[in-house]
Amino acid sequence: MLTFEPHPREFFSPALAPARLTTFREKIELLAEAGVEQAMVCRFNASFATLSADQFIDRVLVRGLRVRHLIIGDDFRFGKGRAGDFALLQQAGEQRGFAVEAMGSVTVDGERVSSSGVRSALAAGDMEHAARLLGRPYIIDGQVTHGQKLGRQLGFATANLRIRHNPLPMTGVFAVAVGGIGDRPLPGVANLGIRPTVGGTRPLLEVHLFDFDRDIYGAHISVRFVHKLRDERRFPDFDALKAQIAADAAAARTHFKL
Repeated sequence: MLTFEPHPREFFSPALAPARLTTFREKIELLAEAGVEQAMVCRFNASFATLSADQFIDRVLVRGLRVRHLIIGDDFRFGKGRAGDFALLQQAGEQRGFAVEAMGSVTVDGERVSSSGVRSALAAGDMEHAARLLGRPYIIDGQVTHGQKLGRQLGFATANLRIRHNPLPMTGVFAVAVGGIGDRPLPGVANLGIRPTVGGTRPLLEVHLFDFDRDIYGAHISVRFVHKLRDERRFPDFDALKAQIAADAAAARTHFKL
C-alpha cells in the first residue's frame, strides 16, 4: 500500500484541513490488521508537491516501486494541480508495462462509504452509524499518561491519553470499550474534549474503567467509542461536575447492562 504523510490537504491548507479519523500510527496498525503486509509512505512536502503527474508516475511508480499492477480508488487524483487521473494512469501503464485497476465505491445500505461520511456521523454523535460505515467501532489509541489527578478528587480515576488529532473529529462523553490491558475489551465511560470546567485548553481523552484499579501508566490502550451520552459542556462548580460524572457513569453502565 502506498500512502502520503501528511495528507495533501493538511500540507496546502492546514487551517482548513478536515479532522483526521486516525493518527498515522493508528492507520498503519489498522492496515496491518486488515492484512496489508507492506506500507510505503511518501513524505508530502514542498518538493513532492511540485511533481507533475508524469513525474509521479515515472519516479514513484515505475522507478521507485517497479509497479506491475496498480489498484486505485475511483476518484484518485495525483500530481501538481491534481492533473493525474485514472485515464492517465491507464495510458502510462499501456506504454510502460503495468496494469491499472479502479476499485469501485463501497456502499452500506445504499450510502457510499467515505471519510467525510464517517466525520459527519461522528460529529452528529451517531457512533452506531459511524461503526456501520467503518465496519468497526470508531477507535482512538495512545499511551496512558499522568494527568492532574482531578478524576481521583472527583471519585472517578481516569486513564488519560494526549490527543494528536487536531482538530478533533468529535467531542463529548461516551460509553467506551478499552482494549490492550486484558483478554477482552473493558467497559467504561470517557470524556473527549478540552475540559472547560477545569480550564483545559488542549484536547484530552479521559477514560474511567468500571470496577478496575490497576496501575496502567505507560500502557498503550485502544479506546472504542460505542455510544455517545452527551455533549461536553462547562459546569458552574466541581460539585455539579461530580454529580454529572456520576450520572454519566451510571448511563454508560446501563448501556452495557452492567
